[in-house]
Amino acid sequence: MTKIGFLSFGHWRDVPGSKVRSGREALVQAIDLAVAAEEAGVDGAYFRVHHFAPQQAAPFPLLSAIAARTSRIEIGTGVIDMRYENPLYMAEEAAATDLISGGRLQLGVSRGSPETALAGYQQFGYVPDASDENGGEMARAHTSVFRRAIAGEPMANANPQMTGSVGSLPVFPLSDSLGERIWWGAGTRATAEWTAEQGMNLMSSTLLTEDTGVPFDELQAEQIERFRRVWAESGWERTPRVSVSRSIIPIIDDESRHYFGVRAQVEGQDQVGHLDGGLARFGRSYIGTPEDLVAELAADRAVRAADTVLVTVPNQLGVDFNARLLASVKDVMREVDAAPVPA
Repeated sequence: MTKIGFLSFGHWRDVPGSKVRSGREALVQAIDLAVAAEEAGVDGAYFRVHHFAPQQAAPFPLLSAIAARTSRIEIGTGVIDMRYENPLYMAEEAAATDLISGGRLQLGVSRGSPETALAGYQQFGYVPDASDENGGEMARAHTSVFRRAIAGEPMANANPQMTGSVGSLPVFPLSDSLGERIWWGAGTRATAEWTAEQGMNLMSSTLLTEDTGVPFDELQAEQIERFRRVWAESGWERTPRVSVSRSIIPIIDDESRHYFGVRAQVEGQDQVGHLDGGLARFGRSYIGTPEDLVAELAADRAVRAADTVLVTVPNQLGVDFNARLLASVKDVMREVDAAPVPA
């Protein structure tokens, strides 16, 4: 069965209609939604990480709080921009969060996406080389150090006056299997292949930073196929995880029809635009009756190829609305799983 998680950007704004008007409300409601999602049988609670914006930014306190309030649901990110991160400090926080959760952390990382601040990571103290214009290589380097640290590799020389011996020390705490639950957010087919070579799980969003003229789901399905092929060629022993993100809004009552009924006519097809200096293809939204959504999602090749679907939620509409939305999506995806896979 396909795992279903929600992906929240954690927006808040003090404007008419918003049920999330402050940073505190965004955090508290995120915890409450994770609890409600677990009760509804949803499999994962994931959060986008943005800096210099009124959205979720510091994931580990939030994920730890959710871990303490839940017992089964996976908790994760989609994704952490590694240009901003101190790899060793992040390794300590990630391991602590994973231990609190009992091994439920699923950590999505990547280079990040276009942001509100110009090179904001430099204000955090991380300045890439002149040849690394957007910090992509720096993000990969930070990720490499982070993964080595959570694997328990030595990271510092021991002080003999304190330890009574010479040698090297890892960071603590350590969570033994966390390294198997790191995902890379890949925006292209080539990056998906690199992800497989590195032994990380694949996280693919609602956009790809390339366009070949084929529908989004077909391009993303090709990305997934390439990832799994390179994974097998690389000789990794475990089975990798693959997630895709989708905007799925079942029209199940007057409230959902009020907010999204008209948008179904506008957002029901792919969009092609410019992003980061090149063409990008944005996936469509799925808005309609549960019956219509079953047929449409059953034909989505990438959804059928993935083992996990992350549903982007309109978090500013509050916990109750999104809990009903997720319960309905869970029912829809149960029927999608039972439908024939497209040839």
